[in-house]
Amino acid sequence: MAKHGIAIDDLVAVGCFAATTPTTSRQAHPIRFTDVQGHTWDGHGDLPEWLQRAVDAGQSTDHFRVS
Repeated sequence: MAKHGIAIDDLVAVGCFAATTPTTSRQAHPIRFTDVQGHTWDGHGDLPEWLQRAVDAGQSTDHFRVS
């Protein structure tokens, strides 16, 4: 962009980017699992790597559940 003298503001001004509006359809889920290193997971989707490693090592997911 610098090579052609184009700035982000120029692109925004001509409408190259769709207007962004906050979406309410995707709400943040509360944290349901955490570990001592600060890793967190909301319980949605696949197990995160840190929790999968713990499960593979024989730990229960309940050990990481937030009360």
